Amino acid sequence: MLSENCQLWLDKFSQHLRVERGLSEHTISNYRRQLTEVAKTLGIQEWAEVTPSDVKRVMGTAKMAGKKANSIALMLSALRTFSQYLIDNQQRTTNPVEGIQAPKQGRPLPKNLTVDAMNQLLADESDEDILCRDQAMFELLYGCGLRLSELTGLNVEDCLSDGTVRVTGKGNKARILPLGKQAQKALTAWLKIRGQHASPYENAVFVSKRRTRISNRQVANRLNAMAMQQNINQKVSPHKLRHSFATHVLESSGDLRAVQELLGHANLSTTQVYTHLDFQHLAKVYDQAHPRAQKKK
Repeated sequence: MLSENCQLWLDKFSQHLRVERGLSEHTISNYRRQLTEVAKTLGIQEWAEVTPSDVKRVMGTAKMAGKKANSIALMLSALRTFSQYLIDNQQRTTNPVEGIQAPKQGRPLPKNLTVDAMNQLLADESDEDILCRDQAMFELLYGCGLRLSELTGLNVEDCLSDGTVRVTGKGNKARILPLGKQAQKALTAWLKIRGQHASPYENAVFVSKRRTRISNRQVANRLNAMAMQQNINQKVSPHKLRHSFATHVLESSGDLRAVQELLGHANLSTTQVYTHLDFQHLAKVYDQAHPRAQKKK
């Protein structure tokens, strides 16, 4: 059980993340969970009591409990951000996480479907209304590289008349994305019948059988069902469609900056994880373009 003071500043911090930084409820919940665990492990009454030695002790406890390096790094990140917030609000004078290194963690490679597998997955066009909706959702996920939350957050007015969509990503940052031919075709087909399935005042592009905005879990379940129906012999998730989009665009263009803009990544380093996935393509470009790689005739 957290002390009243610890709980008070956690609540204020959550409101700060929500209102001033525009973070999602999912992210805020993760921060709170991590910080609550820190407070309980240390048994503190005031956040100002936390010292660098305490931080190292929490890290050791987490490691002994079998927590992975990325989970410990997330905890440190949450505590570092929270401590800076406390400093800004005169509740601390120093950041106890300053100078403490997160454990090294291997960066997992994003998994993607091949172009042939994507074509197989999206090949089933149907006149059935629910499948028409599903087709539009998955064409947008793959055709625009959307995050799942960006898809489910789409409103009707976000589907612009010039063949683009406006999506709101992390930190409430909006970006305009072009629709490919297949994505535009599928979305247009769904919008023609959407009114028959949505509540009168529902503004969401994609709705469930309850006639309200479809949830992230429902989209994931529908995608999994379609993958099984299309005999895709591997696990398919909405995020894997986003990874596939990034990989395939990079394969075709070699333009990392463009992929960064399309994905809505704040930092290029986040996008660079895709470069090693396309090493053969990059090697081919090098062989064709670099003067020292070209064979003499």
